[in-house]
Amino acid sequence: MFLVTALRERFLDVSIWFLHRLDVLIAWSTLVGDPVVFDQRVFPWAQHLESNWLAMRVELEQVLKKPNPAPPFQYVTPDLQSLTDDDGWKSYFFYISGHPVQSSCQECPTTAMLLRTIPGMASAFFSILAPGKHLPPHRGVTKAFVRYHLPLIVPEPAGSCRIRLDTDTYYWKEGESFIFDDTREHEVWNDSDALRVVLFVDVLRPMRFPGNAIIRAILWVFDRSPWVGGVVSNYQQWEQKMAGYSLERETRSRSSLI
Repeated sequence: MFLVTALRERFLDVSIWFLHRLDVLIAWSTLVGDPVVFDQRVFPWAQHLESNWLAMRVELEQVLKKPNPAPPFQYVTPDLQSLTDDDGWKSYFFYISGHPVQSSCQECPTTAMLLRTIPGMASAFFSILAPGKHLPPHRGVTKAFVRYHLPLIVPEPAGSCRIRLDTDTYYWKEGESFIFDDTREHEVWNDSDALRVVLFVDVLRPMRFPGNAIIRAILWVFDRSPWVGGVVSNYQQWEQKMAGYSLERETRSRSSLI
């Protein structure tokens, strides 16, 4: 087990080093420029998601009624424990590096269907941030993806839920797309007394040939790597654990009625 963990961590370190060095190729190949925040008109699919945000929120509200709807983010990706080490940031995944989470897609069919309309969609989840949660400054690994947020629940008071990108601060608004380069330093706060939830999607950056072909080939290998496999396995193990808890509660409830 120790050897597997060590090899997984070594693979991740090498992959991050390599992906960082591909940013020069990506910057040369990009078809959408290199801003900190993108104009959503650059991505026509964003308007389609916006027009259906209430339908996704209905599905989200059903998910949130479950006793423990999603795992802490670091349970799925233990390598990010330096970013969060409590239950304040949870992730209800639909796709993990192209791998579908069938249970979530079945539970939220409209959301899953809309996600499949996004060209280059790689990973997607409901990002659930607890009251008072703060994510310290951090950066993404590669410019190969752009980060998409569609706010589904943004509690009052106005301005209590925000994200800093470089030196500027932005505020989520329900149903309004927010698309940015996550390799820029960013920091997140939920200073309200309620959950903040956004649909969180990583989308392959539109690029010209041959850059697009090179990046897609590299990501194809990465998506089938031990690291991604470990993330998928962690999420599946959490689902199995929750299913076991549900069965145990149901059995106890029936026993009390006998």
